[in-house]
Amino acid sequence: MKMSAGVEWALHCCSVLSTASAPVPAHRLAELHGVSKTYLAKHLQALSKAGLIHAVEGRDGGYELSRPASEVTVYDVVRAVDGPEAAFRCTEIRQQGPLPTTGEACKVPCGIAKVMADAERAWRDSLRGVTIGDLAATVDANLPGTWDTVRHWLAAPSTQ
Repeated sequence: MKMSAGVEWALHCCSVLSTASAPVPAHRLAELHGVSKTYLAKHLQALSKAGLIHAVEGRDGGYELSRPASEVTVYDVVRAVDGPEAAFRCTEIRQQGPLPTTGEACKVPCGIAKVMADAERAWRDSLRGVTIGDLAATVDANLPGTWDTVRHWLAAPSTQ
């Protein structure tokens, strides 16, 4: 399955938000990850529209998760950023050309459509089985103090 770069960015941002001790401004998330502020803002807006994060207004405002990280799945983020559309779209090619299939045979999906639907279902189920909390527990797990370092960096004044 091919996903946009925005999915990776959104997953990293949600992982950071799950461990942050205060709301994180969008420009700090962009700075932390070294990505475009405007492109990231588009994905934060998609996460917000999906109800996964929300903005906190004020001097110390920014973004935070809308619910516990253990209740936000990787699939929720993928769907928010890339949409709910299926990766494989059957165009019923078997009904075209000089020998088109017609009638009863076209009322049921062909073997190709079935295997692709099964693969997509397995892929989505796999993503539904992993939460942002799970990711946060494993992102850079081999580097001691990583989340403490990120929280410390976020608390420091911005360089921008």
